[in-house]
Amino acid sequence: MKFGVSLINRGPLANPEQMLSFALRAEALGFDSLAISDHVVIPRAVPHNYPYHPEGRFDWRSARDYYEPLATLIFLAGATRRIRLGTSVLILPYRNPLVMAKMAATADALSGGRVFLGIGTGWWEDEFKALGLGSHFAERGARTDETIRIFRNLWSEESPAFQGRFYSYGDLEFSPKPAQAGGIPIWVGGHSGRALRRSAALGDAWHPIGLRPPAGLGPQQLGEMRAALHALCEQQGRDPAGLLIAFRCPIVFSPAERGPMQGTPEQVLEDIAAYRAQGVGHITFDIPQSEPGPLMETLERIGTEILPRVD
Repeated sequence: MKFGVSLINRGPLANPEQMLSFALRAEALGFDSLAISDHVVIPRAVPHNYPYHPEGRFDWRSARDYYEPLATLIFLAGATRRIRLGTSVLILPYRNPLVMAKMAATADALSGGRVFLGIGTGWWEDEFKALGLGSHFAERGARTDETIRIFRNLWSEESPAFQGRFYSYGDLEFSPKPAQAGGIPIWVGGHSGRALRRSAALGDAWHPIGLRPPAGLGPQQLGEMRAALHALCEQQGRDPAGLLIAFRCPIVFSPAERGPMQGTPEQVLEDIAAYRAQGVGHITFDIPQSEPGPLMETLERIGTEILPRVD
């Protein structure tokens, strides 16, 4: 099993020194990957359906200095040497697919093949509107699928050409290609039926986020969804074993409170084993801390008390 950790690229802990220190320490501790989240702008009006808090609360001030993920990734690539760097998740309908393909391929080539892209369709309609893309919101799923196909085409073909519903091109030069043979891995975010179908049809990994709103995704529930995912893979004529399950969730060390991925290191290791039994091959940990000291302390504990004890 492999392990990653989410970089905090927004709010009080988001500054170049802190992000660089976090990335370098994660690499030194043996983490396999570092994940960076995405918003382009933050509408100050509270959305009626904010999904990531039990009561739907949201304070835009906590997201000030929200660093763009691809630019942050390239910044960190220049300072690290081994750890894989990626997005969790990059909202594909926000950006031109050819520009995104170029930026990601450049980052992969410059980093020696260390990039992965967790991708999503987006949920915040007001952000689409602020970007002048309000009309794209209803068709964001179809645009996401087409963007993934464009990525594959540009990254793999010597003479790329594409005819789609939203984009068409031909007779062009696209380089550099990614350093990774076959292109940059695409981790499809989400836990809906549509996300499962997209993973089976177009993804290199299914990348659900759980143990926080809006999804629980305990081991049993995730295992049930894995069975559905495998059936979809077989319908696509692909071997389910070739699709990575890359789960993302918070981790909390607490001797007094017990919950999924919350408790003593021994209890967390039991939870990891339960997810592994359900086919999870990669776990990215979120560290819910708001101060640099506790953040780095938790990172250190994962690296010294968890990672060495998992094969």
